[in-house]
Amino acid sequence: LPLVANKLPCASGFRLNQLLIIFYFKLLFFTIFSFFYKMQFVRQSKFRHVFCKPMKREYCLEDVRISKISWDSTFCAVNPKFIAIITDGAGGPFIVVPITKTGRLEKDYPFVDGHKGPVLEIAWCPFNDNVIASCSEDCTAKIWRIPDGGLVKPLKQPLMELAGHQKRVTSILWHPTANNILLTAGGDLKLCLWNVGTGELLVQIAGHPDLIWSVDFNYDGSKLLTTCKDKKIRVIDPRTGLILRQGSGHEGVKPQHGIFLKDGRIFTTGFTRRSERMYALRDEENLEEPVTQEELDTSNGVLFPFYDKDTGLIYLCGKGDSNIRYYEVNNEAPYVHFINTFTSPEPQRGIGFMPKRGLKINENEIARIFKCTNKGVVEILQFFVPRKSEMFQEDLYPDTASTTPAITAENWLDGQNANPILMPLHGGKSQQEKTLESRRSAILTTMQTPSDTSAASNTPAAALSSSSSTVRHPASESRDAQTAATNTTFPRHPRSTEVVSEQDVGCPAAASSSSSSSVALRGKAAGRVDSNDDTVAHTAVSTLKTSDGTEIAVDELISDMRQIKLLLRRLERRLRFLEERQQDNDHFQIEQI
Repeated sequence: LPLVANKLPCASGFRLNQLLIIFYFKLLFFTIFSFFYKMQFVRQSKFRHVFCKPMKREYCLEDVRISKISWDSTFCAVNPKFIAIITDGAGGPFIVVPITKTGRLEKDYPFVDGHKGPVLEIAWCPFNDNVIASCSEDCTAKIWRIPDGGLVKPLKQPLMELAGHQKRVTSILWHPTANNILLTAGGDLKLCLWNVGTGELLVQIAGHPDLIWSVDFNYDGSKLLTTCKDKKIRVIDPRTGLILRQGSGHEGVKPQHGIFLKDGRIFTTGFTRRSERMYALRDEENLEEPVTQEELDTSNGVLFPFYDKDTGLIYLCGKGDSNIRYYEVNNEAPYVHFINTFTSPEPQRGIGFMPKRGLKINENEIARIFKCTNKGVVEILQFFVPRKSEMFQEDLYPDTASTTPAITAENWLDGQNANPILMPLHGGKSQQEKTLESRRSAILTTMQTPSDTSAASNTPAAALSSSSSTVRHPASESRDAQTAATNTTFPRHPRSTEVVSEQDVGCPAAASSSSSSSVALRGKAAGRVDSNDDTVAHTAVSTLKTSDGTEIAVDELISDMRQIKLLLRRLERRLRFLEERQQDNDHFQIEQI
């Protein structure tokens, strides 16, 4: 403009100089305004600059033949010791590899092979890094113990076999605070709660009208969230089967997943009617109207949400695509804040999310995702917060969930709740963990009963429930007797519930059930035998009278005696097992402490 102004007449040049000065002033004004606008209105967050850095190829695992089944599962589970991946093969194998192993996986590497059908899902126990659960199309769920250092030969004998479903078991989930509690969901539209320490079926919930897609506990494990093929989201009391809340989910016909946030809100992923992927944030009190929602893309892969309860970050990993989106969820509108997207060349077939205990806190690593590709490579994706200081960042690493259960299975079943016991990540013990240190207990320990008190004084304090696997068949009366012999002299029958609410929820099974079916049915004792009863009778007599005048049916007495016989045999096997495994059990207890 000054060059043009010099070549024009004086009046025109003066006019252009004025315009140039005005332009410069406007530019300066908008620059200053934009600076203060950003200072005032740009959201301030310590996670705004989180970035992903993949590990080099030489630090990754290769030649892993991941499963090719079409079931929508993550196919991978990770903890600070091991990485487990569902693999392709006859039956239902999956491999368990030490987390430090890199390079090519040997073709003859030992695997876990105890199922008769393909494994659909695996999950590590939150209280023991050596215990993993698996579920399969063979209608069973099994509990396995992996030795330190990994497997040296194929593992075919589980610690416990849980058989309570009539169709394939599609989902498994450990309770976040209660010891030994495992949830299974099956194709028979039932939810089962198990005590894996004894193999006892605690609660059975029926009433979902269609296939259950996902399950999740809330922060203290007092509520259960399910998403179903009927496009409904339900919040259920896991002890009674009563529906506390119900609402419509995503409108698409493809699978949707839901998780509880730490504050009780619900985050779901699914599809629209036009098959567009989306997420939604809902308040538990009003599931029909999302607080916020957003459509993402038109990919066909199911979105799996991974939630970090400590930081409030959510990672959305789509099966079959190459993107991992991560968001921060808080109480500031619009509540779900997009941070960034990591894109890699290879699509993910399986995803594993590392717990906070396995991260490198000295490098400000806040998340680590193990990505399994179709080419057999397990990529390791690390997420960092850029910080100049090399000191421990307390704002990035609050106390996280520890490996100590906060409550026993029996106390939880009786109605007690407890938040997870927390531990610091920088070493030492948190105040909460110190006060509850005496309540530490190892996974897969049997509950001591009053009748076992005298025997326990001469045996180790904690041990596995049996040297051989125990199969649970709650539908069979003869196997109910075996259940009775597993726990105590006077056991409870499993609770059988129907998923119903105080109002009509529109479910065929729920509508046909009575109001009393929403309450868990506590079974009566399997039968009581008076220790002072010395009466001898002929088998032809229908009833007998004890010394105190009480009439007892002969059939009932015979049934009780059979149960006692089973109990005695069970205790004999347990004592032999304790003697053989005493040394290993002591090492196991020291490791847990």
